[in-house]
Amino acid sequence: MEEAFKTGDEVYLKVGGPKMAVSRVPAPNTIHCQWFAGKKLDSGVFPPESLVRQDPNPKVQPGG
Repeated sequence: MEEAFKTGDEVYLKVGGPKMAVSRVPAPNTIHCQWFAGKKLDSGVFPPESLVRQDPNPKVQPGG
């Protein structure tokens, strides 16, 4: 079983998207996250089942 998320963890949505930081975990099934959309700080609340610790769509470096 995966370790629970905690404040400061870097996470991603399983379906992809920007790197996010866990800002609060007020309950086991409620994860508050923040991320930057350009220069704007955005936030949202997600169930832990929708989050992963590694980018599900890593960028491929040219020539790599």
